[in-house]
Amino acid sequence: MIPIRNTLKRTVTPVVNRSLVIANIAVFVGQLLIGQRAESLIQAFGFIPARLTDPGRFHYTMIEAAVTLVTSLFLHGGIVHLAGNMVYLHVFGSSVEQSFGHVRYLLFYLAGGAIGSLTHTVIFSHSLVPSIGASGSIAAVLGAFLVLHPGAPIVTLFPLVIYWAMAEVRAAYLLPVWFGMQFLNGFLTLHAARGTQEVAGIAWWAHIGGFVFGCLMAIPRRVKRKSEG
Repeated sequence: MIPIRNTLKRTVTPVVNRSLVIANIAVFVGQLLIGQRAESLIQAFGFIPARLTDPGRFHYTMIEAAVTLVTSLFLHGGIVHLAGNMVYLHVFGSSVEQSFGHVRYLLFYLAGGAIGSLTHTVIFSHSLVPSIGASGSIAAVLGAFLVLHPGAPIVTLFPLVIYWAMAEVRAAYLLPVWFGMQFLNGFLTLHAARGTQEVAGIAWWAHIGGFVFGCLMAIPRRVKRKSEG
């Protein structure tokens, strides 16, 4: 399923969301330009769970290891990884920014990514594989959107056997399916990985942690909106 756009009316220019999209694309272009040195960049600024739980082993301070909770959000492993994340951020982020306000939205985005990575660390605390990408932050955005706008129609592309179909699907149906897929895959990695991340490939639990965080953070905004009429 590929979301194309939401149909909510926009009254505020999403300057932060657009800036985040541009920043992610710019960093990825930088990764391409430095070629093979990008691997060293990912090792240095990607988030490695074992480095946070035992920073001295990697000659890092706790602060230096914690900083990678943020820097890792702007690194991506390929064009498909980047494009998928940016499509979801573009479709859902603007409305969440409108509800939260610019500064709160930026802090929420960064915190969502950090919470996602910490959730991943709880499950795979000894992993040496760098975790990169904005997926945890975007999962938080999706969780917030679900709470704030469950009835919003999302124009979505669906792959069928020989062609693509387009339809409007309410967020209350689309996003729980997305979350269910993340949870299923996360559960399967628990069985397959047996405490390591090497065979998991994708940090599914970062998605789960980010989504739950986003839902929780959006509840007060929804309550306030209802109380205001």
